[in-house]
Amino acid sequence: MTNKERYQRTFSTLHASEDFLTEVHQMKQTGKNGKKRIVALVAAVAIIAVLATAAYAADLGGIRRTVQIWLHGDQTDAVLEVNRNEDSTTEYSLTYTDEKGETHQTYGGGIAVEDGVERPLTDEEIMEHLNDPEVFYNDNGTVTVFYLGQSIDITDKFDEDGLCHVQVKGEDKTLYLTIKYGGGYNMSPYGYEPYE
Repeated sequence: MTNKERYQRTFSTLHASEDFLTEVHQMKQTGKNGKKRIVALVAAVAIIAVLATAAYAADLGGIRRTVQIWLHGDQTDAVLEVNRNEDSTTEYSLTYTDEKGETHQTYGGGIAVEDGVERPLTDEEIMEHLNDPEVFYNDNGTVTVFYLGQSIDITDKFDEDGLCHVQVKGEDKTLYLTIKYGGGYNMSPYGYEPYE
């Protein structure tokens, strides 16, 4: 008789209680599912980490890129950071260095409304806004309109009410500006609008 047979004969008369057998069966099942649960937990943590990083890049940290914009008639490299919020608003910051080496930062944002529905601004709309005409009041008292690569001296074009009408042309559109001296301006692609 072998050792194996002796052990079987000796222990064959012993019987485990039903409670003990149920507990052993549950431990076996937990062991199998426990490994699956650990693998699932590790996978879930990895997915959360990836999504959190993507969310930071897309929302919290913003999307940052280098762009070229027109400032005072010159193309300038700038860093544009865009944040689109859950409430449909878009915020952006623009950082650039001028010809003197000084760093400037401007901020803006807003929404677009189409058919009564609000939506975040697109990158193209932001860039179009950043390249809108500029009215610049020089230290020597002259006034200049800059639009893309154009520079127009409008110092002598203001009427007795302090208004000036200027037409500027881009690659694919013409803009009509009604400028109030020392104030802002109205702009339209359809014609001159009254300044209010």
